[in-house]
Amino acid sequence: MSKKVLIADDEPNIVISLEFLLRREGFEVLVAVDGEEALNKARAERPQLVLLDVMMPKMNGFDVCQALRADPEMAGMRILMLTAKGRDTEVSKGLGLGADAYVTKPFSTKDLVAQVRQLLGV
Repeated sequence: MSKKVLIADDEPNIVISLEFLLRREGFEVLVAVDGEEALNKARAERPQLVLLDVMMPKMNGFDVCQALRADPEMAGMRILMLTAKGRDTEVSKGLGLGADAYVTKPFSTKDLVAQVRQLLGV
């Protein structure tokens, strides 16, 4: 069974490249283009990992992360914040809200795949 990854980002170019990259690595990929959709898809599809942008319409990534961590049924879900917001306070906030990792854009695709594999234990 392949691992399921949810990409939550409102930037089409990022989504296209991440989706291609992760499918090529053998992951099943789901996509959400705003925070509300990300939260709904995470609850419905139960991905093992959510790649979560901070700046999204309807609900930001910090709020999505907090909502997922507040739900006991989502406890095993890994969350990787993937964002242009890279100041120390934002990194601290993301990790403080329960994100497992925090990667800033622009990012190395090789490093991101290594991080995804580490979080998923594959």
